[in-house]
Amino acid sequence: MMGKLLAERVLPRFPDRASGRIGLEALDDGATVDVPAGCELVVTTDSHVVKPVFFPGGNIGTLAAAGTTNDLAVMGARPLALTLSAIIEEGFPIADLERILDAFADVLAAVDASVACGDTKVMPAGEVDGIVLNTTGLGAAPHAVSDAEFAPGDRIILTGSVGDHGMALLAAREDFRLATTLESDVAAVWPLVEIALSIGGVRAMKDPTRGGLAAALNEMARKASLGIEIVETAIPIHDPVLGISEILGISPLEVANEGKAILVVSPDAAAAIVEALREHPLGSEATVIGTVGEEYPGRVILATEVGGRRFLDMPLGDPVPRIC
Repeated sequence: MMGKLLAERVLPRFPDRASGRIGLEALDDGATVDVPAGCELVVTTDSHVVKPVFFPGGNIGTLAAAGTTNDLAVMGARPLALTLSAIIEEGFPIADLERILDAFADVLAAVDASVACGDTKVMPAGEVDGIVLNTTGLGAAPHAVSDAEFAPGDRIILTGSVGDHGMALLAAREDFRLATTLESDVAAVWPLVEIALSIGGVRAMKDPTRGGLAAALNEMARKASLGIEIVETAIPIHDPVLGISEILGISPLEVANEGKAILVVSPDAAAAIVEALREHPLGSEATVIGTVGEEYPGRVILATEVGGRRFLDMPLGDPVPRIC
């Protein structure tokens, strides 16, 4: 039965785009992936337990593929191949599994990556909540980009609005029953990163997933031992996100995003990068939101809408669990 599932439902969805000699269709104990000459191999791994599995704007398959390729992208690595392991609850509908696999395949097609190998396990009913996906991503970078190698005066670019993913999932949960047209921003950011890298001047990058913009910026500031100051009014936030955040008392700066990236770039490259990003549909709201400084090393300062300044601290906990 497992062989039938793989042959009929899985393998046809994942053409081999990697140049390795032994690929997915060989169904060997492993696979090979060729890394372009002069590049570093970048590796990342993640597990995905999102609830609900299907949400406005995507599903766990979209999320797993985009989340993993995005981790590669913000290290300056072109996604090459992913592994895909699925832990499925007994009784999970095959039609839903096919929707998830299709979504996963669509994201990989958008970045020209492939599934190198995978695994499937079925757990008895009640021992796992529907489906869990585990992924490992392999990427190639001429020079891997850190998230903390920047200097005073560098500019902070955000590629788009924040809060869409976390708030869309909260609205979709039955506990809240919030009526909204808001959709997750889940998407692969490699096209945007590739644009920025082609212009040059990119110092550091990070995707603001768990903990949102607040967590990502605090991690970057602490690792670099530098201060970061951002301007509240410069941060793109859509009205539905603001509305839901006010209802639930959750800051949109502290919830996960799955289709955005933070770029720290040299001052002379910032304008050109923003202009180029805005020409791509995923980067239409790209903007400079702040600057790196030496004041308050390791801290993030928020210049507020009313004209004051305050610390934007690391979130104390996860305000929205199981959204990535």
